[in-house]
Amino acid sequence: MVRMRSAKRGWAWRQAQPRSGWRRLWDWLLTVAILGLLILLAVRLDRTETRNLAGRVTVNDGDSLTLGTERIRLRGIDAPEFDQTCHRNGADYPCGRRARESLSALIGGRPVSCSGWERDKYDRLLATCTAGDTDLNRGQVEAGWAMAYGGYEAEQEAARRKGAGLWAGTFERPRDWREMHGGMAESEHAAAGSIFNWLRQMLRFF
Repeated sequence: MVRMRSAKRGWAWRQAQPRSGWRRLWDWLLTVAILGLLILLAVRLDRTETRNLAGRVTVNDGDSLTLGTERIRLRGIDAPEFDQTCHRNGADYPCGRRARESLSALIGGRPVSCSGWERDKYDRLLATCTAGDTDLNRGQVEAGWAMAYGGYEAEQEAARRKGAGLWAGTFERPRDWREMHGGMAESEHAAAGSIFNWLRQMLRFF
């Protein structure tokens, strides 16, 4: 019951109209959506806990490793895909394989330590990794076998001026190569790109 007041009759009581079936359905769906969003947020917060890993690794390509059962993407850089080719001295060459060889050489058979707190859409840990005193993320950009991707812009400019690695010839940016060959470009590693990608993934559920 709802109590109403009329300017002429004073206070009166009027029966509240029941909500329609569509309105009840809408309220139920909205409640489920909010609960789902809260669950996703809790899962996301759980996944942003910093992880510190160390051990022997398998080098997958110029910017990704496997350490035990954990797949790791080197944060802030983007190296050619393993099957990617580039152009130098009038001929194509397997720059993706060269990038992997460069990362393997930087590691030099030593144990690798990685630290990170975010994951990309492929569920790989985005991490900064070192082998001894060697920063692998920075080292790949300095050697010219990876591009800056949300970090290491100064190192990239130095490599470009020296004509190191990829910069000795011509090449497609790895993200452009992936798009041209049927793959999806990976998420930006800068903070704004990470936030945008997270929101985009969450919205897919609704």
